[in-house]
Amino acid sequence: MASAQPLDFERVVDVLKALAEPTRLRLALVLKSCDLTVSELTVILGQSQPRISRHLKLMSECGVLERYQEGAYAYFRVSDRHPAGLLARSLEATLDADDTVLRKDQERLEAVRAERTRRAADYFAANAEDWDAIRALHVPDAEIASALERMLGKRRIGSMLDIGTGTGRMLELLSSRCERMLGVDASREMISAARAKLDDAQIRNAQVRLGDAYNLPATGETYDLVVLHQVLHYLDDPMRAVREASSMLAPGGRLLIVDFAPHEMEFLRTDHAHLRLGFSETSLVSFMESCDLDMRALEHLESGAAETGGLTVTICIGQDRRMLMAPNAEAASLAYA
Repeated sequence: MASAQPLDFERVVDVLKALAEPTRLRLALVLKSCDLTVSELTVILGQSQPRISRHLKLMSECGVLERYQEGAYAYFRVSDRHPAGLLARSLEATLDADDTVLRKDQERLEAVRAERTRRAADYFAANAEDWDAIRALHVPDAEIASALERMLGKRRIGSMLDIGTGTGRMLELLSSRCERMLGVDASREMISAARAKLDDAQIRNAQVRLGDAYNLPATGETYDLVVLHQVLHYLDDPMRAVREASSMLAPGGRLLIVDFAPHEMEFLRTDHAHLRLGFSETSLVSFMESCDLDMRALEHLESGAAETGGLTVTICIGQDRRMLMAPNAEAASLAYA
């Protein structure tokens, strides 16, 4: 991942001016680790919406904050890529964590996060029966996690993009190995659930965004790992989604696909919106080759739910052919089995 370009002297002065105001500094500190709406920020800081909005606009214009829209709601977060955001993040280390004002802000922030968790729990409680019926057919999460650890190797991952992030399971699983992560999903309910889950796990290097797998809200050619975990079987044009995913890869980056092998469980199509009943090895290899990716690994994991005719999960990894100047030996050693 390319490092951010430094700011010139005048821009640094502008950023420092933007932060040299009590409300804006408080905003920077609560927005450094999670995405928040204007209404949530009014609760945390105890100030009016127009006042908060004016401060957010100024901070966004100078690059300290990233702003993105999800339907009627706008979310804000301190940038982890723009040098103005990185400068704002560095200020935390110089501040007294026991300061009364900052401590109260953090307490109210935790209350906002707790409310998110409650809403997510209500959503899953209302849909628990369907979720449990499908999950009974799956390979256990622990087996998939073990396979991913083996197949991805032990090297650090700079940046990761998780397409169709759902509840953020892949973000949570790989958070300790990544510097920066972005999860994208087309469902507002899933995005809300993912935010609550990441907050609860205290994962600070991940963000989530509402977005379409065919038109991603991300910058191309910047991610070291792009993930499509149990996504393609919901899509009417999986090849198009794979092409969009591969366009996000940095040179030498890897595309990870986790999905079902071919099966005959028609009820998943009729009752649970699965448009594809799994993908063959031939299809997956074709996906990779059409995107100029080399297949580096492919494994099948069989479900132990034999009495239900459990599903087989296929995991494959393709690598961008535009190799880095000094390709990692471990990546080069991965073999297609």
